[in-house]
Amino acid sequence: MSDPLAEVVSLLRPSTPFSKQVIAAGEWRVSRSDFGRTYYGLMLEGCAEFTLADRSRLQLAKGDFVLIPAAMMFVMCSPGLSDSVQLESQPSRQADGYFRLGDPTLPAEAAWLVGHCHFDTPDEALLMSLLPQLVLVRDQPRLTTLAQLIRDEALANRSGKEVVIERLLEVLLIEALRSSQQQVAAPGLIKGLADERLANTLKALHQAPEQPWTVAKMAKAAALSRSAFFERFSRALGIPPMEYLLSWRMALAKKMLSQRQGSVAKVAEQVGYSSASTFSVAFSRYVGKTPSAFSKLPAQVLSAE
Repeated sequence: MSDPLAEVVSLLRPSTPFSKQVIAAGEWRVSRSDFGRTYYGLMLEGCAEFTLADRSRLQLAKGDFVLIPAAMMFVMCSPGLSDSVQLESQPSRQADGYFRLGDPTLPAEAAWLVGHCHFDTPDEALLMSLLPQLVLVRDQPRLTTLAQLIRDEALANRSGKEVVIERLLEVLLIEALRSSQQQVAAPGLIKGLADERLANTLKALHQAPEQPWTVAKMAKAAALSRSAFFERFSRALGIPPMEYLLSWRMALAKKMLSQRQGSVAKVAEQVGYSSASTFSVAFSRYVGKTPSAFSKLPAQVLSAE
């Protein structure tokens, strides 16, 4: 069976234009407002407080991993720092490549690895909408190893560096997302995959998007009645079943067209349309361009679509 989570991450084609290791001591506070950018952070030593835009606060300890697919405003500070303390710290780069926060005369009390991901896909908004707003994974040594490998590769000057980082990031994202499956409360793909019956349908849709799917057929794959399936799917994924299927078919079509993987008729067949004309109408309505026009766009324009 197809793995929807792996397919979504693979379509995202992640790279890391930014990664650094930070150490801190004493009192410190940093604020970020990287709206829309994917942020990840891994506590390597010590602890810190992480406050989100909605004022909810997380206590981060060694081994904790935070992933925000579409980052909102957040604040990170030393443990117990009062909100009344007017402090905004600026990290200073050290000779060894680390960044330092807080009192430079004290031994390091906390260390973490932070980075941003960039996604080279014409359907980033759709794919990111399938992921939870926040992922917190605690005490997963595999994530620590993967994050360190990404940092080491980013700092090194080796041939094939970009390909290696892309693959490591794919594994990191999959590992973080699947490790959080039982914790995610927000609607999205992760919540859907945590439901065994919905997972069966999602895997079937991803394995055979070209099939003439109906809600009734999807419900049968989940071993649920049509009405029960529709309600359960919509609640877990945040969108109705046929809307999810359309979005996924269009994401696949965009990938195939941008990579020139066959004619419009061939792409139409592979994503479940009986004719090129029917597909062209659906694609144009969804994307705002005909399949032929979309396939001729330069790569840099496609990634910004």
